[in-house]
Amino acid sequence: MTGAPRTSEHRAVLYVIACGSPLARHVGRLVELAQSDDWDVCVVTTPDGAKFVDQSALVRQTGHPVRTHYKNPGDPDVLPPADAMIVCPATVNTVNKWAAGIADTLALGLLVEAQGKGVPIVAVPYTNVAMAAHPAFRAGVARLADWGVTVLFGDHVVALHPPGTGEQHLHAFPWQMPLAALRTVAYRAA
Repeated sequence: MTGAPRTSEHRAVLYVIACGSPLARHVGRLVELAQSDDWDVCVVTTPDGAKFVDQSALVRQTGHPVRTHYKNPGDPDVLPPADAMIVCPATVNTVNKWAAGIADTLALGLLVEAQGKGVPIVAVPYTNVAMAAHPAFRAGVARLADWGVTVLFGDHVVALHPPGTGEQHLHAFPWQMPLAALRTVAYRAA
């Protein structure tokens, strides 16, 4: 099976959550791949993720606003509800807060809630070798995986790089990998 799971009423909605990393500059590649797999894609960023993405280009690409902050009370939701989520790139900060249940940004609030609702989630941490060595990060990755999140992390995904060299490794990122993992997870959940 390929493509997004569908209901009779609508195309399945995928939230792509981009965190504050230079890799987020290229998140449009993931959006393009997901759209070719028949997902209706919405992009949500962390506040630091918003610094890296081209919001205007993503709005044109998806037809949806890029959300970064919680809406005001009483404001309507401008995005359709998510059927699945991919967190890519997932930073050490986001992984640590998410694993602790902290929901102090829209992205984290959506992830905590989606996990509680059983929404399929794929997370792809992108960091350097020094940050990845911190015990809280390793514990957070393991905790999320234990709780049912598909975490793509390790040298089989992207080799960890030395601090300060992340930009040199962006070209090698396997954008198709989180979408391929989501196909498996989403069909199991459907």
